[in-house]
Amino acid sequence: MTQDVHEAVGTTVSPRPRRELTTAFVVSRIAVLAVAAAILLYAVPPLVAAESWISLALLASAAAAIAYLYLTRRFIPAKYLVPGTLFLIAFQVLPVLYTVTTAFTNFGDGHRGDKADAVTAIETGSVRQAPGSPEYGLTAALRGDELVFLLVDPKTKQVRLGTAEGLTPLAGAQVGLTGKVLSAPGVTVLKAPEAAARGQEISALSVPTQGGAIKANGLSRAVEGKAALVYDAACDCVKGNGGTWTADEAQGYFVNAQGEHLAQGWQANVGLDNFARVLTNPTISGYFVGVLGWNLVFALASVAGTFGLGMAVALALHHPRMRGTKIYRIALILPYAMPAFAMLLVWRDMFNRDFGLINQFFGLSVDWLGEPVTARFAVILVNLWLGFPYMFLVTTGALQAIPRELTEAASIDGATPWKAFRRVTLPLLLVALTPLLISSFAFNFNNFNAIALTTDGGPFPAESPQVGATDLLITYTFRLAFGAGGAQFGFAAAISVFIFAIVAVISAVAFRRTRKQEEVYA
Repeated sequence: MTQDVHEAVGTTVSPRPRRELTTAFVVSRIAVLAVAAAILLYAVPPLVAAESWISLALLASAAAAIAYLYLTRRFIPAKYLVPGTLFLIAFQVLPVLYTVTTAFTNFGDGHRGDKADAVTAIETGSVRQAPGSPEYGLTAALRGDELVFLLVDPKTKQVRLGTAEGLTPLAGAQVGLTGKVLSAPGVTVLKAPEAAARGQEISALSVPTQGGAIKANGLSRAVEGKAALVYDAACDCVKGNGGTWTADEAQGYFVNAQGEHLAQGWQANVGLDNFARVLTNPTISGYFVGVLGWNLVFALASVAGTFGLGMAVALALHHPRMRGTKIYRIALILPYAMPAFAMLLVWRDMFNRDFGLINQFFGLSVDWLGEPVTARFAVILVNLWLGFPYMFLVTTGALQAIPRELTEAASIDGATPWKAFRRVTLPLLLVALTPLLISSFAFNFNNFNAIALTTDGGPFPAESPQVGATDLLITYTFRLAFGAGGAQFGFAAAISVFIFAIVAVISAVAFRRTRKQEEVYA
């Protein structure tokens, strides 16, 4: 194996480096095999329980391929490329593909399951107790982590197990004099305080029966009721309460003649509806352009401000006559070392009109976060304070890579310090740092925390409480998709695709200009 490594890298090394290379290779191989084995042991039982044989076969094939790759002395380059490729697929490719596919669905609250789940939820949610319907003694229990009902028939004293799937007989249960189940095989009976703590879960659990369902009435009694809404497969509709709701497969709802739909639906492919909603819904499209404009200003101002300040400080500390640079550098990177979310909350309080430090220190009475102009200035200032240490660090590293002979030659040729910086230092810095500036722009374009933790998108005008003066597209999307109307993951994914497209186009143009700049200074 050691000889294969040397042949792959094409070098000859001394015995000691050879042993070190062999040890590192063996350790990395053991680590990859251990991770693969752990994933295999973790994933196999659930897949077998769900009878997902295709996924199980794919997992087994992947595990076999990894084992063959790392237990043989061949394919040395692949041993290093495969882990990175797998991580790239798992953490980049798959989330992007999942987001794009979700954008073409109505996935969200009321549309999380399939049609059968929707029918069950509609029927069980409409259950009402009818006169003379059966009643049971109720004991709440746990089967593993699942909440279940132990139901005792007061006439026959027979105990049955009630779950979200239905009723099953339960043998071997011990029933007390009060009708409560004291113990039963395969379950753990909840004591009164434990059951009270799970009161909401107990009330929500519904055990389906023929034409109805059993639901808890308190913590010690359960009643069987009849569903007011019943699904009719013949017409593919839901009937009851004097109405009929027909299935609309395109929208994933049961809809009546008046266009009203039941609250519970199912996940369906809606095509381009989510994208069309962004462009045609006046409530959304009317503010989209304005939010996009402010989003671009915020991202560009954050990048330009942090880069300008960070570069200025780096140039000052890079001067050969500067003393105590270590102390200055430690002090300057403190904002970068602090938790960003905590600092954002601190800055929010500092901008408070009544007791904020800024107003008290300068003797002002400015409502910083209550007016659009001052609120926007405040969030850019906070982002500048948080971001310039990073630019200071990367600029310092780039400056140390620029030979001093270049600036000295410019000075000998009669160039002023400003002209030497503009003609020599700055272009070389931009060649090295432009990719980082582009990534910083992409980050600030979607900087959710900077807005959510300081202004929460505000201030909001009285005529439009849905969009605020400091809202970015990402915070605007969050409010639209996860506001009072419930979670709309499909719609949020569609706007995320728009945001991705905007950032991708801007980044592509910037990278193209960067390549031209590199050719000039190559």
